[in-house]
Amino acid sequence: MRKWVLSGILASEETYLSHLEALLLPMKPLKAAATTSQPVLTIPQIETIFFKVPELYEVHKEFYDGLLPRVQQWSHHQRVGDLFQKQASQLGVYRAFVDNYEVAVETAEKCCQANTQFAEISEVMGTAHAAVSPFSPKALLYKPVDRVTRSTLVLHDLLKHTPSSHPDHPLLQDALRISQNFLSSINEETTPRRQSMTVKKGENRQLLKDSFMVELVEGTRKLRHVFLFTDLLLCAKLKKQIGGKSQQYDSKWYIPLSDLTFQNADESEPLPIPQVPDEELDAMKVKISHIKSEIQREKVSNKGSKVIDRLRKKLSEQESLLLLTSPSMALRVHNRNGKGYMFLMSSDYERAEWKETIQEQQKKCFKSFSLTSMELQMLTNSCVKLQTVHVNFKTVTVTASPLLLSDLYCTLEVDSFGYFANKAKTRVYRYTTEPKWNEEFEIDLEGSQTLRLLCYEKSYNKTKQNKEDGDSTDRIIGKGQIPLDPQTLLGKDWQRTVIPMTGVSVKLSMKFTSREFSLKRMPSRKPMGVFGIKISTVTKREHSKVPYIVRQCLEEIERRGMEEVGIYRVSGVATDIQVLKAAFDTNNKDVSVMMSEMDVNAIAGTLKLYFRELPEPLFTDDLYPNFAGGIALSDSVAKESCMLNLLLSLPEPNLVTFLFLLDHLKRVADKESINKMSLHNLATVFGPTLLRPAEKDSKIPTNPTQPISMGDSWSLEVMSQVQVLLYFLQLETIPTPDSKRQSILFSTEV
Repeated sequence: MRKWVLSGILASEETYLSHLEALLLPMKPLKAAATTSQPVLTIPQIETIFFKVPELYEVHKEFYDGLLPRVQQWSHHQRVGDLFQKQASQLGVYRAFVDNYEVAVETAEKCCQANTQFAEISEVMGTAHAAVSPFSPKALLYKPVDRVTRSTLVLHDLLKHTPSSHPDHPLLQDALRISQNFLSSINEETTPRRQSMTVKKGENRQLLKDSFMVELVEGTRKLRHVFLFTDLLLCAKLKKQIGGKSQQYDSKWYIPLSDLTFQNADESEPLPIPQVPDEELDAMKVKISHIKSEIQREKVSNKGSKVIDRLRKKLSEQESLLLLTSPSMALRVHNRNGKGYMFLMSSDYERAEWKETIQEQQKKCFKSFSLTSMELQMLTNSCVKLQTVHVNFKTVTVTASPLLLSDLYCTLEVDSFGYFANKAKTRVYRYTTEPKWNEEFEIDLEGSQTLRLLCYEKSYNKTKQNKEDGDSTDRIIGKGQIPLDPQTLLGKDWQRTVIPMTGVSVKLSMKFTSREFSLKRMPSRKPMGVFGIKISTVTKREHSKVPYIVRQCLEEIERRGMEEVGIYRVSGVATDIQVLKAAFDTNNKDVSVMMSEMDVNAIAGTLKLYFRELPEPLFTDDLYPNFAGGIALSDSVAKESCMLNLLLSLPEPNLVTFLFLLDHLKRVADKESINKMSLHNLATVFGPTLLRPAEKDSKIPTNPTQPISMGDSWSLEVMSQVQVLLYFLQLETIPTPDSKRQSILFSTEV
C-alpha cells in the first residue's frame, strides 16, 4: 500500500512539474525581450508575476528525483520520510509565494488587458496544459498553493499505511504537522477580523461553523443555535426580541474541543428518539402549501402588504415547526465527565460535515480549560455579530486513488420542505480501476432546491454496530452538493456536472423533466406486452386475477427486500428497470432468473413503473373524483361506508390486484423498525401512482417551465391521493360481500 501511495505521488509530482514548466516557459523570452526596444513586459512586472516560481520548481524537482529511484528499488524497509520532511521544511518558499499571490494575479490580469501579445502568450500557457478554459492568470498561478493542500491529503494516506514502528512514521508526522500549520496560517490570515475574538494570552478564538439545530432535552425538542469555535463547541438559545431590542443569546452549555467525544463507552444502549407521526408532518406540509397559495393569490389581487406580511409570519411559524419536528438522525457529543447531549439532524450529510469539522479541529486542541461566567457571557454576546465563514484558500478537487479505498457506493439526497431525504443508492462498486457506475436514476422532486451526494466506503463487519445512531458502520469518505435549477435543466440534452468533495470528485449528468411529461399516462400502441396495457386486457390474456408482473415483483421483494432500508422510496437504477420492463413485455422466460440477480430497488422500481404507466389508474378515472370526495368527509361512519363501497365498485381485476398489493404493503410496514418504511411512507410513494388520473382529468400544470413548487393545487391533489391509500392501509380488514369474497380469496392464494 505504501508503494502504491508513493507511485501515485510520483505521477502527481510529474504532472505538477509540467504545470510549473508551463509557467516558466515564457519567462526567459519575456526577460530577453524586456531589454529590447519593444518589450512585452517590464522587468519588475516579470519578477512580480513569476515570483518564486523557479525556486518552487527546484524544490519539487529535487523531491521527485530523490523519490523516483527509491520507489523503483522498492522493499518494505525502504525509507522516504526524510524526503517529505525536507520538502515540508522548504514551505518558506510557498510562504513568500502566497504573500505575493494577490499582487501577482492583479499584475498578470492587468498585463493581459493592456497587452494583447502577453494575453496570447497566457492563453497558450493555459490551453497547452489544460489549466483552465478560458485562461485565467489566477487559476494558473494558483497551482502551487493547490499543491500544498493536496500534499497534506496524501500525507494522511501515507501515514495511514505506515506502521507506527517504522522509522518513517515520526518523520511523516512531522511533515504533516508542518504542512497543516502552514495551511492553517493561510486560512487564519484570509479570515475576516470580525470572525475572531481575543482570548487569554492574546490568542484568537475564531468561529468555524454555526447552524440552527434541534437538541433533544429530556425527550423534548428544543431549537438551538450551535457555534463551533477553534477551541470549543457552544450551544446557545436565541432570546425572544422584546420592544425592538437587538438579538441576544442565552448560553445553554459549552464543551472545550479537547474534552469532546462523540461516543461514551459506558453508553450500552442508545437513547430512544421520539418520532413525530408522519401524518402530523404531512398535515404541516398541507398547511404550508395552503399558506403559499394564499400568498400567491394576495399578490395577484394586490390587496396590500399587511395581509401578505401576516401570511408570511404564519408561513414562517409553520416552516419552523416542521424543521423542529422532522429531524430524526442523532449526533451525540459528550464532555470529559461523560455528560451527553443529543442533536437531531435531517441527513447523514449534515451530521458527517459537523463531525469532520470538529474532529479536524481537535487535532490542534490539546489543553482543557474552563470559562469564567464573565468570559462565557462575553463569548455568548459576541455570537450576535459573528457569522458563518468557511474559509479555505481553495477547495481542492482530486480523483480518489482507487488503490487507497475499499468498495464504494453513493447515495443521492434531495430536500423537500426544508429537510433532506435519501432518494437513490448506487450499487456497491468492487473495482480495481477508477469507479464507473454508469447508473441512471429518476428522482421525484417536491420543492427541491439542492441535490446532495454522499460517497461511502463499504464495511463488511455485520456484527459491528454504531452505538451512536444504530446504523451500519459504512464510512462516509466524501460528500458534496449542487443547486437544482429547473430553468437551466429544461433542455432536451443531459447536462454534465461534477460534484467536488474532499479527496474525491464524482461526475454525473442531469436532465429535468416537468410534471407535464413525467406524470403523463401514455397508452401503449403495441398489441402485446404488459406496460401501458389495460389491466383487464392483461389478466384476461394471462387467465389470472392478478397480472404476472405484479405477482413476480412482490414475490421477489418478499423474498429478499422486506428489510431493505427505504424499499419503494429509494430509486432503482433506470437501466435495470428498463431491462426488466422489456423482459416482461416480451414474456421472456428467464425473467425470474434476471430478477434474482437484480438489485431489489430496481424490482421495486419496475413494479411502480408498471402501475404508473397503466393507461388508466388502478382506482379508475371514473371513480377518482368520488374517492377524493370520500376521503374529505369529516364523519367517520359516512367516510367508511363511502370508501368501502367505492373500493368494491372497482372492476374485479383492479380490486383483486389492489388487495393483493395492499396485503404486501402492510407486511412491508410490519418491518418499519428495520426498513424505515411506515404505512404513511408507503402511501406517499404509491398514492399518486395508483390514483393519479389520466391527463384529461388531472390538474397537473401544463406549463413545462413552471418552477418546482409545492404551493399549488397539484400538491394538494397529491396529498389527497396519499390520504386515500393511507386510509385503506390503516384498515385492519376490508369487509367484502359474499359475491366477491370467494373470488378475492382464490386470487390472493394464487
